[in-house]
Amino acid sequence: MNFVREKIKDFYLLDSRIENIFINEYMPAAPGDYVKVFIYAGMYAEHGLAMNNETIARQLGLEERQVQEAWSYWEKMGAVRRRWQESGKPEYIIEFVNLKELLYGKNTSPVQGEEQREAQDNVFGNKEVKSMLNQVENILGRGLSSTEIGRILSWLTDSGASPEVVVRACRYCMEKNKTSLKYIEKVVKEWTAEGLETSDQVNERLQELDERYYRYRRVLKALGFTRNATEAEKEMMDNWFDQMGYTMERVLEACNKTAGISSPNFNYVNKVLENWSSEAQRRGEDVNKKPVVTQAVLNQYYDYLRDKAEKEAEERRQEIYTRLPRIKEIDEEIRKMSSQLSKALIMGNAEAESKKISNLMDQLAAERAVILTENNYEMDYTDIKYTCEKCSDTGITDLGERCSCIKQRMEEAEIWVKKK
Repeated sequence: MNFVREKIKDFYLLDSRIENIFINEYMPAAPGDYVKVFIYAGMYAEHGLAMNNETIARQLGLEERQVQEAWSYWEKMGAVRRRWQESGKPEYIIEFVNLKELLYGKNTSPVQGEEQREAQDNVFGNKEVKSMLNQVENILGRGLSSTEIGRILSWLTDSGASPEVVVRACRYCMEKNKTSLKYIEKVVKEWTAEGLETSDQVNERLQELDERYYRYRRVLKALGFTRNATEAEKEMMDNWFDQMGYTMERVLEACNKTAGISSPNFNYVNKVLENWSSEAQRRGEDVNKKPVVTQAVLNQYYDYLRDKAEKEAEERRQEIYTRLPRIKEIDEEIRKMSSQLSKALIMGNAEAESKKISNLMDQLAAERAVILTENNYEMDYTDIKYTCEKCSDTGITDLGERCSCIKQRMEEAEIWVKKK
């Protein structure tokens, strides 16, 4: 005697299975549209019926892009595998993973439409992997869910990480009080991308990074920053130490030169160090050798700077007098009135006259400014422009103190002497 069951001919009267693991572990955290895509496509997959993303999108009231994003999400979660076909077309097959088998072993047989599948180790049958998972649970101080286990295993199969690196990453992150798998995964992938495979290699790399981070923090502090360095700034600092060969003392000396500018920045320091490097190469000396200049030479250099500034101002003044004769007339009138004002102030009994002269001088100064700006000149075009405005290139401020520009002038003076 044989037993048979009547076959249901209407597809929609059939039943589809949904694993409890999916409902408990995967579904609660997944976006609703992604769950719809998973269940709807799973129904067709279970009964071996053809379906494509375009039709799924239309049936579920979604855009095809959203369906593609859903598959990327479920692939990342380990619930499906995307198998690209070798047909010359950008086509792939979605394989629904048996989530129960994910806990006890993986099916390595080809899926429909594939000629073969690349052989994979049964990671759960690997003693090293089992040991890794036990160590991870001990480090985290809790058991791992099936979703977390699948995610960790993907670091081995997809990213190529070694179990030793995964364990070291967990310890490293716990030391930093970072316990989320997302953070640990980022560390694992970074180390693996750098070719690190053992704990010893990781430790060497961490020691190197600690030295670099010390450099970064020290330089940032010298510039008055409390934030972390950007990637561009790290690259710049690495160049100072690794390529140019500067010591920390010399770099900090360059940072101190930003004290005289309103907005300290890396580009300014970089320019200073590049100039020092170029000059050191020209002299054939080490970049960390500091220039030494006597006070007498420094005084001569200040005299040179003042003479140069005054000569350039006189040249600009004669240029303006030639092009704009009215400016010369105004300057002469202002000089005469200035002399008259001095005499009136000395007399002490000509307050009204002094005020009148001052008003006339202000009017002339305003007229002078208008003429210059209308002819595309700055109002202070004929003024003496010293290298240092605080001390007027004397090295001494109005308070009788040594100017902060002296250190920079000494370095410039060394170069200036050699060029004479």
